[in-house]
Amino acid sequence: MITRRDFFKVTAAGGCLSTLPLFLTSGSSFSAVQKTKKGKELSADVVITGGGLGGCAAALAALRNGLTVVLTEETDWIGGQITQQGVPPDEHQWIETHGATQLYRDFRTAVRNYYIRNYPLTEEARNRKYLNPGDGWVSRLCHEPRVALAVLYEMLNPYISSGKLTLLLEHKAIAADVEGDKVRALKVIDTRCKNEVVLTAPYFIDATELGDLLPLAKVEYQTGTESKSETKEMHAPEKADPQNQQAFTVCFALDYEKGVDHIIDKPEKYDFWRHYIPALTPAWPGPLLSLTYGQASTLIPQSLGFHPEGIPTGDILNLWNYRRIIHKGNFNPDSYHSDISIINWPQNDYMLGNLDQSEKEFKHHVAQAKQLNLSLLYWLQTEVPRPDGGQGWPGLRLRGDVMGTEDGMAKYPYVRESRRIKALFTILEEHIGKENRLEVSGKNNAADFYDSVGIGYYRIDLHPSSRGNNYIDIDSLPFQVPLGALIPQRIENLLPANKNIGTTHLTNGCYRVHPVEWGIGEAVGLLVHYAMLKKTLPRAVREKKDLLADFQQKIRNQGIETDWHL
Repeated sequence: MITRRDFFKVTAAGGCLSTLPLFLTSGSSFSAVQKTKKGKELSADVVITGGGLGGCAAALAALRNGLTVVLTEETDWIGGQITQQGVPPDEHQWIETHGATQLYRDFRTAVRNYYIRNYPLTEEARNRKYLNPGDGWVSRLCHEPRVALAVLYEMLNPYISSGKLTLLLEHKAIAADVEGDKVRALKVIDTRCKNEVVLTAPYFIDATELGDLLPLAKVEYQTGTESKSETKEMHAPEKADPQNQQAFTVCFALDYEKGVDHIIDKPEKYDFWRHYIPALTPAWPGPLLSLTYGQASTLIPQSLGFHPEGIPTGDILNLWNYRRIIHKGNFNPDSYHSDISIINWPQNDYMLGNLDQSEKEFKHHVAQAKQLNLSLLYWLQTEVPRPDGGQGWPGLRLRGDVMGTEDGMAKYPYVRESRRIKALFTILEEHIGKENRLEVSGKNNAADFYDSVGIGYYRIDLHPSSRGNNYIDIDSLPFQVPLGALIPQRIENLLPANKNIGTTHLTNGCYRVHPVEWGIGEAVGLLVHYAMLKKTLPRAVREKKDLLADFQQKIRNQGIETDWHL
């Protein structure tokens, strides 16, 4: 076993402690017993790794109930998919009034109020009941990543100021100390100066985008597709494939200056991506860089439009409006010369590899995804068909300032699929898929989970995969979040709070979206508090009827809906 003495060989380097190089593999561990004067150790009631929506929600739930929290984040922005990944929220049609936690709806209200307080909105936009700054087609609240970041800090800053919350940005977990069925400590590394910190707590929450703690802490998990014989799911494949995972996307932001030439240098991989046709089943209808794709729910070839001035493109979707986060028409004249739009389209889904294999593979695939993005941008600037019969929009411009980066790309890839715990209960298609549910139970409502700790809704929406599956986009039903899906089968004090809960490859497709991730995180933060209060284990809260009923009432009292009332 590696000891702390091995970990904390440090030398001063420009005022920052730097460590000797470490090469740790999955399942790396260390002793949390031996002390060292040169090492730094932080303790709290709960350690949360991953500052995305699930991590922030878990932290807020724990903090408002009197717990102390250490929250780590790999990038320099908290907020996950809504900030560092640049993804406007994917939500259901009832989101303005119900179907999410009260805290999530408070967050959405605070985003709108931020614009009302600080931006030169038109009177019409200012007085609109449900302001949508970007008027993007994909969401009722398309907004800038930086605004979400500011609002999250407004929510967390009182706890940072009081010392109840320690926030470690640009820190990544690299090892775990596990004894039996309990995690005793984590080791995280400051990716800037390579200083290392040991984090100890009674409870640990994995809110990372890829389920990073699961292999480190030896939590049983799975990836990719399960087989039909294993899950009996209607749309599962015949053979399981752990490498068959959804495409990820590195998002980027653009605006448009009419009459200005912003054409970038021809990207290094342009010739490859310009002629690339995804090898999918059913077949993709042509080159990825085109305005044709297989419509997600039918896979029938469908034409798309593109006009960066927001002008309608007939009966077909104008991609510019799809994830638009600033609609200049919502602001006083001369405030914006252009809309701003997030590019997260079928054309920049990256299907050539997964992110959960190794750091080397992660960096390689992200770099290739950025080459795809640059190729898409160059194609839009020079070749995309225009409604007037011409080609290209030279005035398209990368807006790295919107994403907080120099290269114009999001700080972190938009991850649709993660490692998933082997949970006490696994959510199957028969529980929430409309067609499968009707076949198995004859019912038109999702399964009623006795241990529900939240609700959500989204279609089962799976993007093309790294092993050649085309879209799987099927109807689901408004669903519950069962507590059993949030508890690992063996490890006692590590809980998931992102896309790493007990779903299958298929059901992950509707439990991965913004309000559901937030609700999962909030429920987990409250579960930690309740387990500590009752001096019991999370699994006991589920197993004992009196504890479960009491816990469910307490979380309902804190604004978490556990049943749908449509």
